[in-house]
Amino acid sequence: MKKETGVKLDRLEHWFREQPGSIVAFSGGVDSSLLLFMARKWQGREAAIGVISDSESLKRKDLELARAFSRQFDIHLEVIKTHELEDANYSGNPVDRCYFCKDHLYTDLQQISEKYPGFPVLNGTNADDSGDYRPGMKAAVEYQVLSPLADCGITKEEIRELARHFGLPNWNKPASPCLSSRIPYTHPITRKKLLEIEQAEDLLNRLGFEDVRVRHYGDHGKVEVRREELPRLLQMKASVVEGIRKIGFPEVVIDPEGLVSGKLNRDIGK
Repeated sequence: MKKETGVKLDRLEHWFREQPGSIVAFSGGVDSSLLLFMARKWQGREAAIGVISDSESLKRKDLELARAFSRQFDIHLEVIKTHELEDANYSGNPVDRCYFCKDHLYTDLQQISEKYPGFPVLNGTNADDSGDYRPGMKAAVEYQVLSPLADCGITKEEIRELARHFGLPNWNKPASPCLSSRIPYTHPITRKKLLEIEQAEDLLNRLGFEDVRVRHYGDHGKVEVRREELPRLLQMKASVVEGIRKIGFPEVVIDPEGLVSGKLNRDIGK
């Protein structure tokens, strides 16, 4: 690994070894996967607790991948059920929706904390995350959730470098934000919409498009794939549109710009 990355890894090890244990908010993504793996490596199985929320906004296959990851590395994983969709502050889909999501998650994690006194709650926020609109960070501050990757200056690129170095199976897994992030702000979030998004993206995955978004606008769905994959998608447009319509989308359009993470945040403040 790069020398600078190694220096940051040493810093992270020192951070963990000063703690009695950890409760890691685990999503199955590469950031929290690396964090949980390092906690297990340096603190041991009994002191490194992973917690994942079985939420309607989490893809089923991401939940199963998280379970498989924990089995592979002998990690103590607890699965909780959050109910943010029952909260009108969340389901109404305001621009600070992520705050209410994290508020529910961190409230439930406080209950987990009672089982492990003195163990801080950690999230996978990294040094690059301050560049996007992330209201969930406010909840982390309020609940005193710690972000060791960010504190140690570890960037997204360095996380992937470290994950690859340690042989994590998801080191190159595309970012997979929650399904609710596919619904434009102020458009209500429903279980039906979340299920339709998940099924549409699974269809695209089966066709060989690994990194995808299907934005749900109610009366239509908008498909995003990586820009370099747009020509292949357009070649099979008719069958893709037909398949996604069968899932429940009245109309389907292909986004000519291609996939851009956080695209729906562009309209904030307009």
